[in-house]
Amino acid sequence: MWNSVWNGQRQVRYESANIFSPYKHFLFSLLYSAFYKPSTESHEKQKMARPSFLQVIDHPKYQESKRIAIFLSMPDEVQTEEIIKDIFKQGKECFIPRYKLQSNHMDMLKLSSAEDISSLALTSWNILQPSDDDTAREEALAGGGLDLIFMPGLGFDKKGNRLGRGKGYYDTYLERCMKHPRGKPYTIALAFREQICESVPVTENDVPIDEILYEDC
Repeated sequence: MWNSVWNGQRQVRYESANIFSPYKHFLFSLLYSAFYKPSTESHEKQKMARPSFLQVIDHPKYQESKRIAIFLSMPDEVQTEEIIKDIFKQGKECFIPRYKLQSNHMDMLKLSSAEDISSLALTSWNILQPSDDDTAREEALAGGGLDLIFMPGLGFDKKGNRLGRGKGYYDTYLERCMKHPRGKPYTIALAFREQICESVPVTENDVPIDEILYEDC
């Protein structure tokens, strides 16, 4: 079945520099090498991702949200394609990340349809996203803000702490969200059970996730 972990603490913390602690670096290396290496096992994990679709579309926050940001999955992440299709089926607005690869800046740009994904450029990180010269798309914070963000990550703990890939894209973007009149959107991480850790070290820059959905066999 799928479990949900809710973080009731809504306070936000900031750091002066985006630097991993030794333990955070060790955990990052361990999770990356163990969970994200190409293997038959990683492909098998994708067979377990399907229940997340049912969990998401029945979630009250998803049901009530009109403007949703969601990541485009890499091969070893919980797959989001069916969720994106349902966002459009339900008449909601969908936004996806565009990362500035040499910085910690990220925008959430609007998709016109699920089929629009096929028009996106593939980055050197093997991620699909709108190209830099694609200036016609709405950026979420330039308009009505966001109600909900689905977040990826390497590891999570049950307190809502998240280990990303070290750039701080989502933490920086959530800081921008808090300056928007709509405020900080609700955040949900989609994870495999193997990504749930006893404890994820945090810094002042790390923004806790409101809720984590993960598979519990």
